Amino acid sequence: MLGFGKKSSGPSGEGPHIIALANQKGGVGKTTTTCNLAAALAGLGQRVLLIDADPQGNASTGFGITDRTQNLYHILGANRPAKRAAQATKVRGLDLIPATVDLAGAEIELIDQEGWKLALAKALAPLGEAYDFILIDCPPALGPLTVNALGAAHSVIVPLQAEFYALEGLSHLVRTIDRLRKTLNPNLALGGIVLTMVDTRNRLSNQVDTDVRAHFGDKVFNTHIPRNVRVSEAPSHGLPVTAYDPSSAGAQAYVELALEVLRRHGKAPEAKKAKAA
Repeated sequence: MLGFGKKSSGPSGEGPHIIALANQKGGVGKTTTTCNLAAALAGLGQRVLLIDADPQGNASTGFGITDRTQNLYHILGANRPAKRAAQATKVRGLDLIPATVDLAGAEIELIDQEGWKLALAKALAPLGEAYDFILIDCPPALGPLTVNALGAAHSVIVPLQAEFYALEGLSHLVRTIDRLRKTLNPNLALGGIVLTMVDTRNRLSNQVDTDVRAHFGDKVFNTHIPRNVRVSEAPSHGLPVTAYDPSSAGAQAYVELALEVLRRHGKAPEAKKAKAA
C-alpha cells in the first residue's frame, strides 16, 4: 500500500524544493528547459536532482545517460529507493534519475494501487536534505505520471512557447494545478511561466509576452529563452548548453533563469556563471 509520505519544505526549510516542469502541449521546450535549468542551478552551487518522468527519456539522452538499469519505473513500480536510481551526470552537483519506455507501463500499473497519485512523493521523502532542488521533467500530457509529479512538487514551472495558441493551453494547465491543490497537494503553487523559443524580432513573440504578462503578472519570468542553435545541438553531445557552449545566448539565458529561480527562493548564488564538471 502506498502511503502519502512526508512533504519536504524546500530550500528555506528542511529538504529540497521540488519543481515540476509541465505543459500538456509538446514541442514547447519543456525537456530542454528542465535539463538546462537543472545544469545552471548546479553551476550556481546548488545540489540538484533531475527526474526524467517522460517515457521518451529525452532528458536522460540529453545528458548522455546510457545505463538505465535503475530508473524511475523501478521506483514507482517496484518501490525501490530513489537514491539507488540517481546517478551522477557530467555536470558537477547534478544527479539524474533516468527513464525508459517501460515507464509508459507505470501509468497503467499505478492507477491500480491505493494512493497512487502520491507514489512519487513517497519515494522522494527519504532523500531528506541530499539536494537543494529536485526538478521533474513531466510528459507532455496530464496523465498519471504528470499527476504524480504534481503530487510531489512544491511548485510548477511552465515552459511556454511564444506562439498563438499558448494562452489556451496554459489556462487549462493552471486550472488543473488549482484542482490538484484543492484535492491532492495543498502545497502546490504556480512557480512561474517562462517563455521559450522567443524571437524578439517577431511581432507575435512580443504580443504573446504582453498577453501572458497581462494575465499572470509577476508569475512570468523576466528571462526569455531565445531560439538558439547551440541549445538544439547540445543534447546530441550528451551535454546541457551551459556546458556545451557557455558563452552562447541560450546558455546565458538559462543562467539568468536559474538566478531568477534562486532569487524567488531567497537563495544567494555561490557563483556567477554556470559551469560543467
